[in-house]
Amino acid sequence: MPDDAPDWRRGTGDDVELHRHASRQVWPWLLLLMGITVGGYTDGRLARLAAAAVGIVSGLAGLFLAYRPFRFRIGDDGLDLRRPGLRRLVRWPELDALVLEQPPPRSGSPAAPRLVAVPATGVALGRPLDARVDGRPAVELLDLAQVRETPDEIAAALTRCAGPRFRDARPPAGSPLAPVEWTYALRGYRTDEADELIRIGQEALRSDDPGERGAARKVLALGRQHALRPANRGYSTRQVDEVLDALDAALAADPTAREPS
Repeated sequence: MPDDAPDWRRGTGDDVELHRHASRQVWPWLLLLMGITVGGYTDGRLARLAAAAVGIVSGLAGLFLAYRPFRFRIGDDGLDLRRPGLRRLVRWPELDALVLEQPPPRSGSPAAPRLVAVPATGVALGRPLDARVDGRPAVELLDLAQVRETPDEIAAALTRCAGPRFRDARPPAGSPLAPVEWTYALRGYRTDEADELIRIGQEALRSDDPGERGAARKVLALGRQHALRPANRGYSTRQVDEVLDALDAALAADPTAREPS
């Protein structure tokens, strides 16, 4: 392996080992410190005692989650994992599909991509089947917000090691399904109402059903007329209008030329 290889590569072979994001270890310490500090100045006041207890308990819980054992290694043999309910090498033949996808926004903020897997027939991975890929039950293996490595680095490793069972389903930049970095403005659109309209449009865009797409276009049109209201601080009206225009155009297109799911 060349000396200038990125530091996310392991030193042996072509395996790639992911590393937990350091920021997930900072906040629990801050909460714990806040709780201890507030607890030292309670003067017997119930409200301060309660705030101190919440900070200490939250900090300890966060530290437990941040420092519990973690392993996610991508190699020629499969995925060597240590996650809740899954502590073993999952070999590639145990997986029918492995998809890197972009979830919908959470509370108006773009969500990190996640890696989901469809187990092969008869294979139990020990984690709940809480996702779907092309209509098939799937399991979430990794929220990429948890790790330092970028989605592009992870996708490159999976492309090399997992072969055709891996699919990068992240929408390209400029796609109506791509996450939006919102600009906030005075008298912009209310965030909850804009989020809901965009969610409806994006979910319909993932479908091949012309009826569902047509119904979503009607909902978007009515929503733009009656549901979008200004707020003291909301999403830029120009930006929201551009996103909704792009969604409407994509929904009106031939569904066989569908966006990636």
